[in-house]
This record gives sequence, C-alpha cells and structure tokens, in this order.
Amino acid sequence: MKLQKETDERNSSERPADRGPHGRWYADACGTAFGLEILGERWSLLIVRELMFGPRRFSDLRSALPGISAKVLTERLAGLEANGVLLRETAPEPAPVQLYGLTRWGYDAEPIIQELGRWAAASPFHDPTLPLSPVSFMLSLRTMLDHRAARDMQLVVAFTIGTAQFTATLAGGEMPVERGLPGAADLRFDAPGGPSLAAVFYGGVRPEEVGVTIHGEAARIAAFTGLFTLPPKAPQI
Repeated sequence: MKLQKETDERNSSERPADRGPHGRWYADACGTAFGLEILGERWSLLIVRELMFGPRRFSDLRSALPGISAKVLTERLAGLEANGVLLRETAPEPAPVQLYGLTRWGYDAEPIIQELGRWAAASPFHDPTLPLSPVSFMLSLRTMLDHRAARDMQLVVAFTIGTAQFTATLAGGEMPVERGLPGAADLRFDAPGGPSLAAVFYGGVRPEEVGVTIHGEAARIAAFTGLFTLPPKAPQI
C-alpha cells in the first residue's frame, strides 16, 4: 500500500495540475480523448462522483476516498478547477470553511459516471464486496432505476448511511437525490455503510443480516427495492 501511494504521488508530481491545451496526452481531436485528458487521470472521476450531490470539504473527500493522499487530492482538485469542472467556495458563518463543488458543466458528467458504472457492473470480474461510499450507492440507485416500472410511483425515501444523509424523491419515473433528510418520508433506510445497502438492494440479503433498518409499509418497501437491478453479467470469452 505504501509503495502504491508513493508511486501515485511520484507520477502525479511529474504532471502539472493544469493539463494545458487539448491534445497534451493524445494529440487527438476526438471528444473522447479530450474527456480523458480532463477526467482520465487517477482519482479525478471519483472526485467528481463524490461531488455529485453537492459541495464537500477537503476532509470529506479524503474520507470518501481513503486510498488517496492529501498531496494527490490537492493536485487533482487544482487540475479539475483549472479545467472548469469544479470551483471553490467558502461556506458561510458560523463555521467558515472552504468547499469544493461542481460547476454546471461538471454536473453534466453524471451520465458518464452512470453509464461507465452500468457497463463495468456487467463484467464477471466486478467485485461488489469492495468498499462503497454513500455517494456511490446513491448514484447506483439513480443508475439502476427501472424508469418504466417507477412511472406511477411517488415516494419520498430517506437514507442514513453512516454519517451521510440523503433524500430520494421518486416521481414520474425519475429520482433526484439531495443531501439531508426530509421533514417526512414514506420510507427510511438506516445502514452502517454503502456495502450493506448494496447487499440488500442488489444481493437479496436480509436487512437484519447486514445491520440495515428499514421503516415503512412492507408493500412499499418491496415495490421500491424491486425497482433496482444490476445488469446481467457479460459472457467470458
């Protein structure tokens, strides 16, 4: 782990935070190549993922990405800011603190994260038992939602995942997610972490076996959890 960390920091220090003009890496006019120059460096896309539900502190990002060093996170944030993906702002009193948040264009990267996640989840080599941040789990729900089956459902669902809190509002086949808890909710999920909820939603594990508590009508719970399924595994050739 120490060697991996040192290698990551050494490679990062060899590249400036500001990636510079389009074509620095690939000399290719394709938008995919340019997108990789912006988001393809290690950790960059995961930082964007963690900001999808609103601005976060530096310490929040380090906690959500335990494998990243402070030095590399600082460099990635600077690079993403230089490329217009995120911006820095200061939270108001009584506890002023610097926050990192996505620009409007930065938020437009969500479909990229969703489709990459959907494609990768079909791999027979995908390991769902690895750590999963609260944001990752909530984004997985937005990704794996069966929009057609959800068209006629209206629910306000609260999630407490460790210390993170989210509200998912299901209506018209769409499910926006916001940080924080609602005043009133139809369903409430309390879990120690993302992997526990993933086991319940995608693995058919009984909630009590992984420390998940669910509040709400049994029929609504079953209907809601049934809206989310992983893609079938791709054949190994």
